[in-house]
Amino acid sequence: MKYKIVGDSSCDVTKEMEQAYNIAIAPLSFTLDGEEFIDDESLDLDNYLKKIAKSPNVPKSACPSITDYLDRFEGEHEWVFGVTISSELSGSYNSAMNAKAMYLESHPDKKVHIFNSFGASTMEVLIALKVVELAEAGKDFEAIVEEVEHYIDDAKVLFVLDIIDTLEKNGRMSSMKAKIVRILNLKLILRATQEGTIDMLGQARGTKKALQKMVVDMKKIGTISKDKIFAISHCNAPERAEYVKSLVQELYEFKDIIIVKMRGLSSTYANEGGIIISF
Repeated sequence: MKYKIVGDSSCDVTKEMEQAYNIAIAPLSFTLDGEEFIDDESLDLDNYLKKIAKSPNVPKSACPSITDYLDRFEGEHEWVFGVTISSELSGSYNSAMNAKAMYLESHPDKKVHIFNSFGASTMEVLIALKVVELAEAGKDFEAIVEEVEHYIDDAKVLFVLDIIDTLEKNGRMSSMKAKIVRILNLKLILRATQEGTIDMLGQARGTKKALQKMVVDMKKIGTISKDKIFAISHCNAPERAEYVKSLVQELYEFKDIIIVKMRGLSSTYANEGGIIISF
């Protein structure tokens, strides 16, 4: 292929996507209670989630190293497109940018651009697929960069969490508010902002109602278009993801609706049963 896409492990692409579109993933790592976990094929996600649930602490993540990126930039291609989690949430973007500078010194004939997703998970997946779409349509490097950057500005990331433990542990939600949420069985509809913060868009009693409200309210938050792909990621909740897909199909028209499973990084913050959407 003329291009290669390199994402960090917040980019929840499937193995099929990796193989079909020449995508390589640079893993983040986590430390929890003295134990290290690598967010790659070696990660036992179910065991990792159980340890998160039992621990009073939040896993500390470390971004991919410059070498991690440099190794994955290599190959028989002319262009490299990096896709990272929001620079406000991790050092992954800065690491990729440093790798870009070093790579271009030794490969002056190549072209590299790193996209800051200003999101995570499904947002990164959609960016990667947008690059593929434009590259396969014959667009040149500069046109791909420009169109994808505009795409990122317009895209939205929303999520509903079944478990709010991580938000409470890392201080994004007070213990008092978390206690009220649990007592009333409230499920929060949240949005990731480009500033790296989390906004609450609404709430509902029970997960099913929260998912319904999130889908219904999408049109107030972002642009619905039959030219767009809609992406859903889930943390061990495939039936819930299929339910969201059915709701979206009833109300809107998208070019395609895809479902992916979260890797370790997304699962760390979404927890078991979490759902993230991007469009």
